[in-house]
Amino acid sequence: MALGAMATFKDLSIEELRALIADVVEEKLRELVGDPDAGLELRPEVRERLLKTLNRPRESRRTVPASEVASQFGADW
Repeated sequence: MALGAMATFKDLSIEELRALIADVVEEKLRELVGDPDAGLELRPEVRERLLKTLNRPRESRRTVPASEVASQFGADW
């Protein structure tokens, strides 16, 4: 949502103000937390390993329950 040339905060409804604040916060978070690897290329061996994993049948993939991973790091799940 953008404020018009003549609009001021006092002219906004609560919903419009919340939407504006949400947009500003989201934009700032994208600036601060953006993907630090954006634009970088994977090394060929990493790319190949990822492709092999993605192409492997789901049944043969090793999975670990989230609760087990959390437990390994001392977190309650």
